[in-house]
Amino acid sequence: MDNRLTRRFFLLATAAGGLAACAPPPPPARRYGPDGRPLPQVYRIGDEGRVQYRMLDSVNALRQAGGHPPLQLNAQLNAAAATHSRDMSVQNRPWHFGSDGSSPIDRVRRVGYQGRLVGEAISETYESELETLTAWMQDENIREVILDDSARDLGFDWYQENNGKIWWTMVLGAPDLSPTPGGGTPGERPA
Repeated sequence: MDNRLTRRFFLLATAAGGLAACAPPPPPARRYGPDGRPLPQVYRIGDEGRVQYRMLDSVNALRQAGGHPPLQLNAQLNAAAATHSRDMSVQNRPWHFGSDGSSPIDRVRRVGYQGRLVGEAISETYESELETLTAWMQDENIREVILDDSARDLGFDWYQENNGKIWWTMVLGAPDLSPTPGGGTPGERPA
């Protein structure tokens, strides 16, 4: 009898250990900054094919809620966004000018986009695309670009460094060649 009890205990302990090894690890403890807000955690882009569509769907949901027309992904604007994201990483600073002095207007023209640049949003972060969109929507100027009624095309891309830092770029365009409302050069925002 004693042998069977020992054997059962051993089998149960082995099964429990095996199940415990299959369980996912517990989530990392959340760290907080001095302001009490959670510190950003490194976000690793896993399914690259879905990132652009998640952003497009999220932007269109925001636009729909405000009564603005939907956007569609544009391959040329995606290329301009990808180029600028990588270039910001090379420069190690988030800003709208390329290492060659190019402006957002120059970049959309280089990729052959025939429409008008509505605006560009950029970010340097360790956060996901949706957390980045949330931050952009909290900035009045960027929110105006994202919700601009003339915009119909969206370019969105990123570059992730080995350390996890992500350089995000969103470019919005209007496919017609009409002048920018309020005058000015295509891509400029009226004052």
